[in-house]
Amino acid sequence: MKNKWSCLAIACLATLLLSLDLTVLHLALPRLVTDLGANSTQLLWIGDMYGFALAGLLVTMGNLGDRIGRKRLLLIGAAAFGAASVVTAYAPNAELLIAARALLGVAGATIMPSTLSIVRNVFTDPGERTAAIGIWSGMSAAGFAIGPVVGGLLLDHFWWGSVFLINVPIMVLVLVGGILVLPESSNPHAGRLDLVSVALSFAGVVTAVYAVKEAAHKGLEHADVLAAGAGGAVLLGLFVWRQMRLPEPLIDVRLFARRAFSASIVTNLLAIFTMSAMMLLFGWYLQLVLGWSPLQAGLAQLPGGLSGAVGGILAAKLIHRLGRNGVVALGLALNAGAFLYYSTLGPSLDYLVLLPIMIIGGLGIGFTFTVNNDNVLATAPRERAGAAAAVSETAFELGGALGIAILGTVLNTAYRTNLQLPTGLSTVGSARESIAGAVSTATTLPPEQASQLMRAAQTAFIEGLHLTALVTSALLVIVALLALIGLRGVPKVIPEETLTHA
Repeated sequence: MKNKWSCLAIACLATLLLSLDLTVLHLALPRLVTDLGANSTQLLWIGDMYGFALAGLLVTMGNLGDRIGRKRLLLIGAAAFGAASVVTAYAPNAELLIAARALLGVAGATIMPSTLSIVRNVFTDPGERTAAIGIWSGMSAAGFAIGPVVGGLLLDHFWWGSVFLINVPIMVLVLVGGILVLPESSNPHAGRLDLVSVALSFAGVVTAVYAVKEAAHKGLEHADVLAAGAGGAVLLGLFVWRQMRLPEPLIDVRLFARRAFSASIVTNLLAIFTMSAMMLLFGWYLQLVLGWSPLQAGLAQLPGGLSGAVGGILAAKLIHRLGRNGVVALGLALNAGAFLYYSTLGPSLDYLVLLPIMIIGGLGIGFTFTVNNDNVLATAPRERAGAAAAVSETAFELGGALGIAILGTVLNTAYRTNLQLPTGLSTVGSARESIAGAVSTATTLPPEQASQLMRAAQTAFIEGLHLTALVTSALLVIVALLALIGLRGVPKVIPEETLTHA
């Protein structure tokens, strides 16, 4: 196809925006404490809700694209995403902002599997497919990097809602380019969409995520946490049981019997689990501990994300030298080393020392996600590309949301444990909840007390950051070992005819 690289450009533009939207709000979260009165729990939900809605609906939307056409679903999603961005930008309070972020997630769920399945169907040569997925993964990593910069630039000049209005012109470009360039593709033999499976998938994922989030926040002893955990397990169990009996399931669970597929899904979920939370917490560290502006914090993180884009492109070449399991394990090991360094950060920072560490970690991200995404798509039949892409993206989004919830709670717990408030401020509740709450409280205090409070809050936050970074590093080492074993023996070049009918 002559226009296949133009198709890749459109898919990458849409992917860039979706990944940008996951991080563009991170630097604005401290502002939400002051402007909307958001508490620490609401801040976590504001950060999580977009990813949770994506995770709950990706499987359904991936299958819907296989049935009605991936191009059609992408264009519908792009229009809806632009409209939801306007609603989000003007949310008047924390509750409505959380609801608006959910709408963005619903719209995003129609776009993400469509982009990856279009790439899968356009690029049929195995070598070109791996390279194209590397570029696609690189653009996703670039979006993570550009998000804080764009957010910082806008926050230095406008109100927090401006970070969502930038979605509108980009989505217009996706719509126009998609109409002109993208070919339509679908599964010609797809049956009817099973609505029972749709309900079980959505309810199971959302209930399970709620259980994990609340367990991390307030413990397992609460009845609602236990009920949600049991309910989520039952719903997901029923979903799997139903898929095994349907002639046209939402997910062909037999794909999980293939190591290239299952090991890649699990590795991606665990990898993004560890990385997503630290991206958020690192932004807070630069702003609330070092006192950098949102733009400075965004620019400081840019090299790490851009190196992730480079890693995505280099991954295809490294496969021939190290094998697929070797490239994934190397990427995870590089990140483990980076987070080990992050556990030594203090109240001051030598950026020239930090810079190469961030670049090394970014390269590792590109290695890991490129190879895993290619494994998943190459293993699934082309006509089921939307469903396979949805499974991959569900693991990605679910892992990211859970990482923010659980590791964010680890940091908040360590913060509250280590916080030693100055005499006379022991009853300040918001300062005890988070460092963002301490910043908000400090603005209401006399200068001397405000300075004492901030020093105590920053010390407690650094202790929490150290613990979270060490936990993250240890988890990455474990995941690297799992990838090295789980992906062993997967061919360096995966031809479609080999695995599609395996």
